[in-house]
Amino acid sequence: MKSQMKLGDFLIAYLKKAGVSHLFGIPGDLVIKLFLNFGKPRGLKVITLSHEPGVGFAADGYARSTGRMGVVCVTYGAGGHNMVNPIAGSFSEKLPILVISGGPGEEERKLGVLIHHQAKEIESQYHIYKEVTCAAAVLSDNRCAADEIDEVVQTIMRERRPGYIEIHRDRVDRLITVPNRLVKWDGHFLFSHSDKGKVVEAARDVSSRLQKAKRPILHIGIEVNRFGLGKETIRLAEALGVPVLTNVLAKGAFPMDHPLSMGVYVGPLSHPAIKKRVDQADLVLSLGTLLTDIDLGNNPPTIPREKSIWAVEHRVHVSFHTYTHVHITDFIQTLLQLPLLSHREKVTYYDNLPEPSRGYENEPIDMVGVVREVNRFLEGRDDLMVITESGDALFAGLDIKVGGSGIYMAQGYYSSMGFAVPGAIGAQIGTGLRPLVLCGDGAFQMTGQEIAQAPRHRLTPIVILLNNKGWGIFRPIAEQQELLSLPNWPYVDMARLWGGAGFAVQTAVELREALAKADQTSSFVIIEVTIQPGDLSPMAQRYIESSGKKAGMGE
Repeated sequence: MKSQMKLGDFLIAYLKKAGVSHLFGIPGDLVIKLFLNFGKPRGLKVITLSHEPGVGFAADGYARSTGRMGVVCVTYGAGGHNMVNPIAGSFSEKLPILVISGGPGEEERKLGVLIHHQAKEIESQYHIYKEVTCAAAVLSDNRCAADEIDEVVQTIMRERRPGYIEIHRDRVDRLITVPNRLVKWDGHFLFSHSDKGKVVEAARDVSSRLQKAKRPILHIGIEVNRFGLGKETIRLAEALGVPVLTNVLAKGAFPMDHPLSMGVYVGPLSHPAIKKRVDQADLVLSLGTLLTDIDLGNNPPTIPREKSIWAVEHRVHVSFHTYTHVHITDFIQTLLQLPLLSHREKVTYYDNLPEPSRGYENEPIDMVGVVREVNRFLEGRDDLMVITESGDALFAGLDIKVGGSGIYMAQGYYSSMGFAVPGAIGAQIGTGLRPLVLCGDGAFQMTGQEIAQAPRHRLTPIVILLNNKGWGIFRPIAEQQELLSLPNWPYVDMARLWGGAGFAVQTAVELREALAKADQTSSFVIIEVTIQPGDLSPMAQRYIESSGKKAGMGE
């Protein structure tokens, strides 16, 4: 890095200093110069897919699985607008993604005519991204372009949310001034500083409350994962010796096979034993949990404030008072240094799977049977990750048990259909772990075609495609069932034509055999599982019933 550089060269040098090794994108005319600049042999691997939504979901999967920043590069307008939905999901679920877009040049802007790909105004795309990012900038001044890039990326990493940079195509080769501090920058990011006095006071307050509690529980949220606090949270749980619950969005943030893991808390829709234990708690310590309708089972919060401690982002709520300027990282680390009463409670892990009937293996498989076979396949494995799609795959995934330090991923809050397959592509690129994907036919028909990119990137996802011939999760509340129907694609044939392997199964035994074959297959695999149109997982049934009642449907 030098004191004067071409803007495009500086951006690459900066990203490499920041530890970026992969860039996801699709070329376009208004970004082509910058895009080809990224592709020069400088140690940055460019991953192209078929469509911008797939690119966005892949970058999300990369960031979600690694904790590192995902970077995408797309063209202006037609490309950038295609990326808005994936980036909105990354913002909602707190993933660090940098979006780099091209744009029309200065002379083009002076002509006073509409530029192709333009929406309402030249700046429309910038204004749209300001709504779904934590920082956004259009680089128009050579004197401060380097500072603006640094400010956007620093904010992304500090807030763990997406950011946006727009570089017009006539500026890629413009010389910019690089401040000395960035020339000397070592690549480390500056994180928010807490008020030390408030941190200590909050931790002491919470420690005192924990010392007095008779039946506390620990509730883990997504920020534990996003801020890399997994080890500290395990230490805290083991020091307290109390049951640990996650919510839907945070499933996988605490090891599912840990002796203190009790399962997933979904408000009133939780397993009866989990709901009972939460109701019995005299203190609930929630770390990094977001209050979303899915996590709360489509119901208002049920934990009384007087017995609630909630640490999230930069504040700690202790019953009816709040400590501001206390980052969750500093809070947990300080709390671990204080006396904590160990309860040594014996904890049982609960899922929502009923006991299997005799001979179920040879009967037509249902969603419960799919989850059972997936859990059987995962038992004792730490070389696989699990990614579940929205819809019933998301709810069925709550009963999937990944062992050890295995990765589990889902868009548990934003829940955009089409996330899982491209998300798995990005996750395997980032971690090297083979993904096992649970995906419905509706979501697959949106973005599943991106799996055709797997062979050229040497990727090997195993996709369990749940084929119920439609958007099945809405069937219990829809009077016009034909509105939910989808064409029945030849998924197995498509897998083979795209360079992978395909299997069609209808029973648990056949799924078990197909998973065993997929395990030995060196390409990507699609396992098409026939699911009856009316079948849903236990948690999906509860959630749809609750949602239907609130919407005045299905009564």
